[in-house]
Amino acid sequence: MDIVYIRDLRIDTTIGIYDWEREVRQTISIDLEMASDIRQAAATDDIEHALNYKAVAKRIIAHVEASECLLVERLAEEIASIVRDEFPVPWLRLRLSKPGALRGSQDVGILIERGAIERGAIKQEEQP
Repeated sequence: MDIVYIRDLRIDTTIGIYDWEREVRQTISIDLEMASDIRQAAATDDIEHALNYKAVAKRIIAHVEASECLLVERLAEEIASIVRDEFPVPWLRLRLSKPGALRGSQDVGILIERGAIERGAIKQEEQP
């Protein structure tokens, strides 16, 4: 399986558990890797056969800008569900970070994987 990715998608949103975080918008950063078989798109040179990363990004931006999650964990799960439910993505890896959230660090966040990558006839989740 091939990987289509979006790196360092920065979006302003309301996120956090502290009172001050509920009153300001903070920038989050998203790295997203999505499994996609690109062979038909490559052979036809037709966007109809490709995973449209612009459409994925626009959908994520719209959701994140409107969200008011307390935890990055919830926001990450919501994004993963949207991508897998609305686009032909059987597997994804999502890194969501809050730059500047912890003094002394560049950023903090979460990395999740959802779904399975087909490898021959065996799904990655089924391997021992």
